[in-house]
Amino acid sequence: MNHFPIFLATEGKNIILSGGSDAALAKLRLLLKTQAQITVYAHAPAKEIVTWHDQRRLTLITRAIQPTDTLSAVLFYAANENDEEDARVAQIAHNQGLLVNVVDNLEASAFITPAIVDRDPVTVAIGTEGAAPVLARSIKAHLEEWLSPSLGTLARIGKAFRPHVEALPFGRKRRDFWSDYYKTTGPKTLELRGSEGLVPALHTLLDEHLQDRPRTGYVSFVGAGPGDPELLTLKARRLLDEADVVIYDRLVGAGILELARREATMLDVGKQGFGPSTSQSDINALIIKHAQSGAQVVRLKGGDCGIFGRLDEELDACDAHSIPYGIVPGITSASAAVATIGQSLTKRGRNAAVRFLTGHDMQGFADHDWRSLAQSNQVAAIYMGKKSARFIQGRLIMHGANPRTPVSLIENASRDTQKIVETSLAQLPQTLAEHGLDGPVMMIYGVAPRKQTRAVSQSDRVSQKELA
Repeated sequence: MNHFPIFLATEGKNIILSGGSDAALAKLRLLLKTQAQITVYAHAPAKEIVTWHDQRRLTLITRAIQPTDTLSAVLFYAANENDEEDARVAQIAHNQGLLVNVVDNLEASAFITPAIVDRDPVTVAIGTEGAAPVLARSIKAHLEEWLSPSLGTLARIGKAFRPHVEALPFGRKRRDFWSDYYKTTGPKTLELRGSEGLVPALHTLLDEHLQDRPRTGYVSFVGAGPGDPELLTLKARRLLDEADVVIYDRLVGAGILELARREATMLDVGKQGFGPSTSQSDINALIIKHAQSGAQVVRLKGGDCGIFGRLDEELDACDAHSIPYGIVPGITSASAAVATIGQSLTKRGRNAAVRFLTGHDMQGFADHDWRSLAQSNQVAAIYMGKKSARFIQGRLIMHGANPRTPVSLIENASRDTQKIVETSLAQLPQTLAEHGLDGPVMMIYGVAPRKQTRAVSQSDRVSQKELA
């Protein structure tokens, strides 16, 4: 992000614009929506600018800006449609410490003007840092269709009512009130009784919320999926938006955490195999503490929260304290990984069952039914198997597994940093060491990538000759 979006207070402040043709008109139509005092310098202004001056909507000075002019403004626009003149007046403004925008010149501008959806006092600003103005306009068109024209009326009357709402405790209680108003009570009242009915409806709604008993805390155990925000379920997305507290694991992607409410308390309780970890008892205590305070807690776990996520221990803690909860499944890493290599976990004529295994547990390397898995045409998704790869290889070969059995290694499945490496059981530990896979790796035992999805470069592949 090279441009940080802010909303600038303009009421009673000065904005200066140099220019009087089409580029100037485009900016002025937007600037005239503000409460700023606007001054235009133009030697030959368009007739619209003259009309706005006559209507006292702006001040017009019919000459070019000179170095001797004293300029005082929060913003300055150079819109002369002439590169030399724009550079000249921009330098004058720069010398006086003004924030300068040179129209259609991103490099020379200290700020840019976004595309705007106006539902005053609700304003949506859309920016692409000059990369794709057409895309910004397209997004604006979609938002114009989606946002009701009545939203501005609801917001204006709601804004005036805000001092009354301070009777409710800060935080969840106030958010619940405003949620009811904007999503239900406000639109219904506006439709049935018009804007005159909104203030009485707000008072009635406030009385109802003041009489409500304290809200009970609730815990949502949510599977965050393998990392791609687009693989998050709609229900998970809604709960993140409503959460007061988000307690998340190390494997939850940054893009997913960005979807949480800005005001939410974000608590990182990441665990790392054979490395630094937050103890399970501490995680349980955090969940209970925040839920008992009345918070809506999202316990966010990578992949599916019910697969190798120690979910039962956290559910037991909630049960022990009579805290209500719900479980929202997510896409497990095995599903994302096998999709990445263009395969399926089960295939008619090959395997009618699939195993989900962990490479290590609380006691160290995890033991499994290796004899059964070593038989031909078996498929297993192995989680957390990097450090135990040699142990897994040894157990399987010892129980009769074919050393040529294919193994697909998928690092950071579904993420931008995803990497696919094809190997065999015989080469498994060596391949992991050679490729330096630092991120979480899903091993798909018994399945090779389809040709189109094999590692992106030849150097990343283990050759078929080596597999043989």
